[in-house]
Amino acid sequence: MQLNAQFRPAQPGPVVVLIHGLFGSLDNLGLLAKALGEAGFGVLSLDLRNHGRSPHSPEHTYPAMVTDLLALLDEQGLAEVSLVGHSMGGKVAMQCALRHPQRVKQLVVVDMAPADYLPGEHDAVFAGLHAVARQAPLTRVQADACLAQHLTDPAVRQFLLKSFLPGAQPCWRFNLAALQANYPQILAWPAVEGSYPGPSLFIKGELSPYLQPHHQGAIAGLFPRAKARLVLGAGHWLHAEKPLLFNKLVVDFLSASS
Repeated sequence: MQLNAQFRPAQPGPVVVLIHGLFGSLDNLGLLAKALGEAGFGVLSLDLRNHGRSPHSPEHTYPAMVTDLLALLDEQGLAEVSLVGHSMGGKVAMQCALRHPQRVKQLVVVDMAPADYLPGEHDAVFAGLHAVARQAPLTRVQADACLAQHLTDPAVRQFLLKSFLPGAQPCWRFNLAALQANYPQILAWPAVEGSYPGPSLFIKGELSPYLQPHHQGAIAGLFPRAKARLVLGAGHWLHAEKPLLFNKLVVDFLSASS
């Protein structure tokens, strides 16, 4: 599958690939892309399958997404890159590093663990997304009002509305049906043998439930050179809530371990 991507090379700088999370797109890590570019890194931002402007598919598994990523790297002639992945994108990045360590120079995982997660976290999100799809609103304001019946957090609604297509059918840029059908696979962590020997950084939002102390053993076993950083006062979308600190943590890590 040929993914939609934006590549801003830097000669002779190393290349960093940015991988967004569930319901997101390549724009989500735009502030980090800018900071990395200013620090001399090349940046490859992508839309995962069933997201953004990338093709839709009934299959949405981590092995399939890793295959898509490797095809994109081959297409761009990139033998080795650093990966930064948020949430679901963090699982994609981890899976790629474990399955193809020779292709990954450094790894940054943002608020995600190599673990299975329990269902239910996105029930209200899916309910709101389907409600908007049924109503087919003509404006973003109407779509927000519909979402608000299911989601009280305006930040979550604004994040989702970045993929809203007013008056279109379907009205979501991401493949809602495929994401819900594959939701158990998105929550799961596919078993992978071996470990990733390269430098890795796990960044947690203090207020987020996704990365917890009981995950430390699994992280240490799979990523023995892992370091950890905590962003105080931030939740799961720490790159948007605390962008200056978050960007500095990522740029400093990639610069020091390059």
